[in-house]
Amino acid sequence: MSAESGVALGEAHAKAILIGEHSVVYGHPAIAIPVTSLRTVARVSAETGPIRFGIDGSILAIDELPARIAPIGEAARVALRAFGLPEADVLIRLRTGIPPAAGLGGSAAVAHAVIEAVRRFAGGELTEAERFELVQAAERVAHGNPSGLDATATRARTPILFHAGATRPLAVGAPMWLVLGDTGVRGSTSDAVARVRGFVDAHPGRGAELLDLLARMTGEAERLLAAGDVGRLGPCLDRAHDALVELGVGHDAIDELVAAARAGGARGVKITGAGCGGCVLALADSAAAAERLSHAMTEANAVASWVVEVEPTAGEGAR
Repeated sequence: MSAESGVALGEAHAKAILIGEHSVVYGHPAIAIPVTSLRTVARVSAETGPIRFGIDGSILAIDELPARIAPIGEAARVALRAFGLPEADVLIRLRTGIPPAAGLGGSAAVAHAVIEAVRRFAGGELTEAERFELVQAAERVAHGNPSGLDATATRARTPILFHAGATRPLAVGAPMWLVLGDTGVRGSTSDAVARVRGFVDAHPGRGAELLDLLARMTGEAERLLAAGDVGRLGPCLDRAHDALVELGVGHDAIDELVAAARAGGARGVKITGAGCGGCVLALADSAAAAERLSHAMTEANAVASWVVEVEPTAGEGAR
């Protein structure tokens, strides 16, 4: 439906960080993969009164939003303000298939969906830079000082490398499959970032070594993606996982899924996202292997799992 009928829609998708989480906060690169099968849709319609939200069958005024979803309210406010609309007189209904606080970019996807729906409702335009800044305003409420990776990756259509605020698409030389297993443990990105910061401050030498290792593995992963070398990409993920655990963002539930994926034949497996719960990511070289990994993680108490096919891209470096 269009804004001409008084209703406008916006949507965005999930993402998974292949490698580079946490080190990206320190200026190093990270690689993210779009997960387009998991989506959030926002529907904006005119309604007199304060901004209200339809979430999980309930209607809440903006000032009634619980703290955990306060970023949704900020996304609505900044979007309405950007188009010169009053911060009132709209009902925003949300439907999402992205689990919250799971390391899949759920808060950024919601912000994108709300901002796009308001844009269409207002009949306005946004540059990509303007859109990014609006999403970042909502993400700051969610995460304190976000790197910008989620704001970028939840609109990307292909794998991307994010470094110091800049993004570029990556070549993929052969098909590969990622299996995401959700521990069901809901952590906090800001708390996980604080844990890493605490480790780096307490152990500056070792902290710098681990962050540099993550940066090197990210660079190697970029090259191996382009070459389509799944066999050598897997150990990069394993080394990154071990670094993240040492930095303090592991969890018993993560250990359980990682062990199950390795026993199930994963080429590599690691935390994806902030850690301290959330999801793990396992690498497979065939659809059948990916299904086996999904089953293995479900058997190991994953509350959900998803298989993501990463297709080869055209362009220099792909072969």
